Amino acid sequence: MKNIIIAGPSRAGKTALARKLNEELNVFVIGVDKLVATFQGAYPQLNIKLNWNRRQTTDNIAPFLGHFLGAFSSSQGVACELNLRAHAVPGNRFVLEGGYFNFERIVPILKMYGIDELKERFVLIGLVQNKKTADEFFADFKRFDTQDDWTYHLDDHDLREVSQEAISFSRSMADHLVTYGFTIYDTSRDREQVFDTIVADIKSEMV
Repeated sequence: MKNIIIAGPSRAGKTALARKLNEELNVFVIGVDKLVATFQGAYPQLNIKLNWNRRQTTDNIAPFLGHFLGAFSSSQGVACELNLRAHAVPGNRFVLEGGYFNFERIVPILKMYGIDELKERFVLIGLVQNKKTADEFFADFKRFDTQDDWTYHLDDHDLREVSQEAISFSRSMADHLVTYGFTIYDTSRDREQVFDTIVADIKSEMV
């Protein structure tokens, strides 16, 4: 089975889907947000930070993600003095989920590992919410936010701004992902049914 990448904007269901894939397919879940937080704590000078400048964080973490995906998804040749075949572990599969992906910068790095196309080594899942209005985003934030969410303490004015930005970001993310071969699923409605469809699609690809 290929490794899986789930990409998309905030609140589209990336983490929830990754958990479901862990249960259904026994894949290890790696959250890009956790990787960003790790860099923020260990190497603050790299300017890889949560809830900061999204574009800058996305660009700054791209080289790491390129090398990470390459090193853990290839078993051919030598890259950065690492014998990829010698360090390959059959059946060691993961799902990487997050929103900080700049594949324009990641893909050239993957070529160092013998990966010319993302689809060669990864199942590519893009989650978006392009059928939601700003009012619907706002209502969902108000209804479902918990203290664990960064939007929880925003006042209504700021939350409405975030809701409006969510629309344009979701659409631009969808365009970016389509360019790199992702299959796009919209989770604006009936999220659990969409997740069931995704799991079935992945299983059919494994046959």
